[in-house]
Amino acid sequence: MATRQEQEAAREMAALLAKGLPRTDPLVIDGRRLAPEAVVAILRPYLTDERAARIEAVLDGRTYTVVPVVEGLVDTGNVSAVMRSAEALGYQAFHIITGPERFKTSKRTTQGADKWLDVHTWRTPADAVAYLKAAGYAVVATHLDDTALPIDAFDFTQRTALVFGNERDGVSEELLALADRRCIIPTPGFVESFNISVAAAVSLYHAYRDRLARQGYHGDLTAEERARLRARFYARSVRHARALLRQALAGNPGP
Repeated sequence: MATRQEQEAAREMAALLAKGLPRTDPLVIDGRRLAPEAVVAILRPYLTDERAARIEAVLDGRTYTVVPVVEGLVDTGNVSAVMRSAEALGYQAFHIITGPERFKTSKRTTQGADKWLDVHTWRTPADAVAYLKAAGYAVVATHLDDTALPIDAFDFTQRTALVFGNERDGVSEELLALADRRCIIPTPGFVESFNISVAAAVSLYHAYRDRLARQGYHGDLTAEERARLRARFYARSVRHARALLRQALAGNPGP
């Protein structure tokens, strides 16, 4: 039987897949947009030095240059597993193309990974690809066919959206037609492909190592991105952060 925490996590994931992450923006309080520096100044007393240092270390390793995209996955456990790998390896944006299928429930959760990521959900491949290409990303679909190049042929210091497909059928024909290129993970064994969560973890780790090898670093946030994420991470690390921010704005800070 699922625990209360697992049940709550499943509800949050269902809401995420239905309409996007159901979270308010910590930089907006009662219609007033706060500067990231103001959020940090208000919340800093409520963080330990260790937690603040951890946030800075995480920011050092964050990137928007490579973004994972999952399409048409029907098991929330697989969505969660890919999300955990993405967060652990420093990828800040995460895109989900939900499609028309109903998602199967799963006791596996994101282990909190989703609250640290910029999660975007899309109903169709066309909507997702249009957004990504407008943002300057090359869309690379993981797909086993004769036109696919091995993953080590790609330069992941370039803006790349790496797409992982359905557990049963892989990346959809619609998305393949829209993608710029296709890639595979070479396998020397008899099995030609990995399951989705393993394929994503291997691919994202490869991209991480490729970025380190080519340029000597993985994290590459701009100063503005870093300030914005720092404020968000502070808000998500402090209990009752919005109440504390509201009190400070009213000139009545908490203890």
